[in-house]
Amino acid sequence: MITWSTCRSPNYSSVILAGIILKLGFYVYIRLIVFNLYDIMSIFISFIFMIGFISLYLSSFSALAQVDMKKIIAYSSISHMNFSLIGLFCMNIISIIGSFFMMFAHAIVSSALFSSIGILYDRYKTRLLFYYGGLVFLMPLFSSFFFIFILGNFGLPGTINFVGEFFIFLGIFFFNNFMIFFSLFGLFLTLVYSLFIYSRIVNGLIRVFFIRFYSDYCRREYIYMFVFLFFIIYLGFFPNILFDYSFSSFYF
Repeated sequence: MITWSTCRSPNYSSVILAGIILKLGFYVYIRLIVFNLYDIMSIFISFIFMIGFISLYLSSFSALAQVDMKKIIAYSSISHMNFSLIGLFCMNIISIIGSFFMMFAHAIVSSALFSSIGILYDRYKTRLLFYYGGLVFLMPLFSSFFFIFILGNFGLPGTINFVGEFFIFLGIFFFNNFMIFFSLFGLFLTLVYSLFIYSRIVNGLIRVFFIRFYSDYCRREYIYMFVFLFFIIYLGFFPNILFDYSFSSFYF
């Protein structure tokens, strides 16, 4: 249902859905279930992990099977939120803060990716991968920004997603060593479909039979995409602002 509404909605609605609405359920988990219903939740913890990993793999494989760029980003959002859910229910302070950071990182990176796809759709009126290729020669500014957003999507060190993924993996390690292998496989799938969509759009041959005229970022697009880029890089190297807020929220 979330994927359908994300793909059918306009670009700004997808950004709001990925950046705000998807976080409301996660906020309820943190404020209501994790801290107030711990005894009840511990009974169903194995079932929660099973659902989380199944949903993580299904969304990742579904992203690999898509040809619509917006659907790939939508399934990627589901995959990241399931990974945050797994870290949240590991029930140690490291994984909980990692999930909190991952939730904030997902809001920035997914919004940047949805905005990038929306820019292409506004120009060429299609989101299918078959009609794109060779944008590195025709839209170098878009290709450079989109490359940074893709790196942030699969958590390259130095981006905001890496900090959250690192703490979630660390929390999973302290909770159950065996779960590390399932989590790493999910992260590998994220790497595969992220590089797939970037390579298909930016590299390859220019589809001159379908799209004849190309235009790069205008000034307005450059400004608000640069804001996404700044936070992805800055919070990847200096995450202390969010960490201070996380600790103050959980302990006070």
